[in-house]
Amino acid sequence: MLKKFMVSSLSLLMVFSLAACSGSSTTSKSEDKPEKEKTSSKEENVTLRMAWWGSQPRHDYTLKIIEMYEKEHPNVKIEPEYASWDDYWKKLAPQAAANELPDIIQMDLSYITQYSTNKQLTDLKPYFGKEIDTKDLSDNFLEGGKIGDKYFGLSTGVNAIGYQYDPALLKKIGVDKVSEDWTWDDYQEMAQKASKAGLYIDNGPGTAPDVFFNYYLRSQGKSLYSKDGTKLGYTDDKLFVTYFKMYADLVKEKAVQSPDAAAQVKGLEDDPVVKQKSIGIFQWSNQFIGIQQVANRPLEMVGMPGPNGDKGLFLKPSMIWSIANNSKQKEEAAKFIDFMTNNIEANKLMLGDRGVPGSPKVQDALKPLLSPSQQQVFDYVAWAGENSSAFSGPDPIGAGEVINTLKGFTDQMAYGTMKPEDAAKQFRQQAEAILAKNKK
Repeated sequence: MLKKFMVSSLSLLMVFSLAACSGSSTTSKSEDKPEKEKTSSKEENVTLRMAWWGSQPRHDYTLKIIEMYEKEHPNVKIEPEYASWDDYWKKLAPQAAANELPDIIQMDLSYITQYSTNKQLTDLKPYFGKEIDTKDLSDNFLEGGKIGDKYFGLSTGVNAIGYQYDPALLKKIGVDKVSEDWTWDDYQEMAQKASKAGLYIDNGPGTAPDVFFNYYLRSQGKSLYSKDGTKLGYTDDKLFVTYFKMYADLVKEKAVQSPDAAAQVKGLEDDPVVKQKSIGIFQWSNQFIGIQQVANRPLEMVGMPGPNGDKGLFLKPSMIWSIANNSKQKEEAAKFIDFMTNNIEANKLMLGDRGVPGSPKVQDALKPLLSPSQQQVFDYVAWAGENSSAFSGPDPIGAGEVINTLKGFTDQMAYGTMKPEDAAKQFRQQAEAILAKNKK
């Protein structure tokens, strides 16, 4: 199914920022409560609150899109509430507790399960094919915001993880190119060569262990979480031991960054790839544009190491548009989500910053606007769509706590203060205690 989606998606990708890496302070906020329930009409004045996180460029173009929409719909007033990633969730939580969420919410996969389970988000299915035109959107695209049999959001776009590298530095260790079918054995062999040359091979697969360990588990036919979110998705701890022993050994051999070194990277200017101290980096495709711009030299992208990379790789919804359950203007909110999704002029302002547009018509309209580096991202995501498997859905409630627990054990293994075998057992005990709370 992903193949079908990406065949239709061979026209665009450019994502300037990963959601979690955005950084700008809160700039606008409305404390108005939603209006009382009423039936909307073209003649009635409608006020919508809309919230999103991001950097200043995202704020700027989103405000322009709002202005464009208000000109086309003079009866609609949209009040923006925007912030940096951290501030955004800090402000959204008390609004949710008070049942005063904004009508339109930019949602993330890490939180959508929590908010939907707490009955704070609206099922969008009744609006599909009506207020929200879905005829050009594939089932895979629509399912990005699906939990159970309900659609609690509509994906803004997709991205994929991969290895982004400096081909000039790669040649310094005697390797001309990273093959699309490279393996973890190839990776470790390259890492040894990089270490001998005084370079890192990358930032280390332990930097975001929930992302990259989950990829490894998927390549083995498993996953980090079970389908019902009540336990881990793998039973054999040998998978944990194999993966994290590799990481710990690479840190010891100075082939990848230590946690201490990684903590010193405060921005793209500090990244070892930019400073030509690392051959590459494992990260999401949406981060490629930024690092190449700062590095100011040609970089390349390739998929993750295998075997079975096509089983491990998946296309991830970048962000999700949701509607608050407390909204009194759900139909009008759905119409604006349709505008962000399908309007070509609005997407020309957005330029794929929130991910690959789901509509092929929008993709085709944006294609002539792509820069060479944006085209690289486009090509990689197109390849990833042909060489990946189905997205397994949003993280379960408690995932944030599980991720922090895993990161703690990962650092201890990297420092050599805990053996992978011991970490595997303790992680399972603690993670499953957290996830067991989801049992009904």
